Amino acid sequence: MTGKVNLKALSDALGLSRTTVSRALNGYEDVSAATRERVAKAAREMGYVADPTARRLATGRADVIGIVYPFGGDDLGDPRFGEVVAGMTARFAEDNRDFIIVAARPNAELETYRRLVEGKLVDGLIVARTLVDDPRIAYLQSCAFPYVAYGRTRIAEPYAWFDFDNEAGARDAVRRLIGFGHRRIAMLSAPLALNFAAQRRAGFHTAMHEAGIAPDPALLVECAFTREGGLQAAQALLTRSDRPTALFVDNNICGAGAFRAVVDSGLRMGQDISLIVYDGVSSPDVAGSHRVTAVVQPTGQTTGRSLANLMLRLIGEGACGQQLEAPLIEAGDTDGPVWK
Repeated sequence: MTGKVNLKALSDALGLSRTTVSRALNGYEDVSAATRERVAKAAREMGYVADPTARRLATGRADVIGIVYPFGGDDLGDPRFGEVVAGMTARFAEDNRDFIIVAARPNAELETYRRLVEGKLVDGLIVARTLVDDPRIAYLQSCAFPYVAYGRTRIAEPYAWFDFDNEAGARDAVRRLIGFGHRRIAMLSAPLALNFAAQRRAGFHTAMHEAGIAPDPALLVECAFTREGGLQAAQALLTRSDRPTALFVDNNICGAGAFRAVVDSGLRMGQDISLIVYDGVSSPDVAGSHRVTAVVQPTGQTTGRSLANLMLRLIGEGACGQQLEAPLIEAGDTDGPVWK
């Protein structure tokens, strides 16, 4: 037989009831192993495709994991996010599960979460860009719905999460700049309601405090989480009469804009101004032959697979796994000693 067939056609061909065939396909042990094997073989040969709605009703599972993402204009240009998605997609596919991205209107994510959870459209959710106080996680916990947080948040109850040691990464970057003799160090931050941004700002303060340097509040800038936000914030810093000698940017999206601002200013990177970007700047955004000094973390695909493994353990065993990865400094040519 060619083409895709439904449950009725498969049942008729086997001379079995639809209930028996359905239970055999879903691995129920009240159907003999021989019958389950016979049904599975026929399903493969006939090109049987399960009705996802019927399967969901029969098993209580969607075999789908989701991520709700409030897309802005710059998100599709973030290679890091694409790599993480690729890693999750590959790992879930190995477990015969689909992974979906559900776009949401910014600041209206909870409505989307409710539709997915109440409609039983997914078996679990990855929560990205966690907030210091995160209403999405509060909602999922109130529903006892499986989730893995991509980033920690400020809640007391145990929960599954994957994160990087953001505070340590920022601290080490600023220590490096201080070691080069910099004292007027500026920092561009994503909105500090985002947990990673708050952690990285804390790391900045730790390094400055250790060195006995009082940060200039005017050099600590919170900007829009976009290339344009980073561009405008860096331009404002670089045109100050008492401009900083070094700039640390806490994310790659704003970092791309900040890099462009430095190039446009005519200042020599690594001499007139030092620049370090958390997660680096992707090659399409780098002018000339510069290698931007960066705080680097495991590849996006590795991160994606780790998130997927945490989710599979959670829905399979109920285990709230937690994984913290350490960042490293990857030296480039955009930072160096204070230019005399």
